[in-house]
Amino acid sequence: MAYYGEEEQSQDYLFKIVLIGDSSVGKSNLLARFARNEFYPNSKSTLGVEFQTQKMDIDGKEVKAQIWDTAGQERFRAVTSAYYRGAVGALVVYDISRRQTFDSIGRWLNELQTHSDMNVVTILVGNKTDLKDAREVTTAEGKALAEAQGLFFMETSALDSSNVAVAFQTVVKEIYKILSRKVFLSQEQKKQEVSSLSNGKTVVLQSGTNETDEGGTKRWCCSS
Repeated sequence: MAYYGEEEQSQDYLFKIVLIGDSSVGKSNLLARFARNEFYPNSKSTLGVEFQTQKMDIDGKEVKAQIWDTAGQERFRAVTSAYYRGAVGALVVYDISRRQTFDSIGRWLNELQTHSDMNVVTILVGNKTDLKDAREVTTAEGKALAEAQGLFFMETSALDSSNVAVAFQTVVKEIYKILSRKVFLSQEQKKQEVSSLSNGKTVVLQSGTNETDEGGTKRWCCSS
C-alpha cells in the first residue's frame, strides 16, 4: 500500500480523491455541495474532467483534498487510467432510487483496482436519500456490500446536505491517519538506522521515503 502527500514548510498535505459511479447518481452535486455548498437541480453531464480543492484541518495540519469528478465520461465508459493515477481516496456513488446504479458498483470497484496506482481508501455512498418514496436499494443492502468489500459506507443527500461533508471527511481523515502512521514508522526506522551506525554496525539505508524534488518541495512516499 502506498500513499502520497506533499509536505511544504508548514507540513501541509495534498490528497487526490476521485468520484466514480454511473451517470446521474449525483457525483457532481455531491462535489458542489461539499466544496461550495451549492446544488444544481437541473445539472447536465459535461465532458472532460473537473476537480475542486477543499481545505481541511486535521491535528493542526492543513490538508488539501483535490476531488476529481468524471464530468460525464462514465456515460461512454471512457474513464481512463489517467483519471485514477495518484488517487489515494475514492467515493463510489450509487443512486438509492435506481437499483441499476447499485448493481454497477462491482464494475466500478474493479476499474478502480485495475487503474489506480495503489490501494485506495474507498467509501461506498448511497446518494439521494431525499427520494424516500422512490427508494429501490435498502440501507442494509448498502452496508452489506460495503462490509463484503471492506469499504466505508454512508448514505447522503446532495439536495439537503445530509452526510455529504462527513462522507468526504471520512475518506480524508483515514488517508491522513494511514499516512501519519507510515511517516511515524519511517522516522522510527531512521532512528534505529542512525543508532545502528553509531554502534559500528553495517546498515543498508532505504531511499525514497522522504525525497525532495527540484522545486524544493518534500514529497512523502510510504509503501509496504
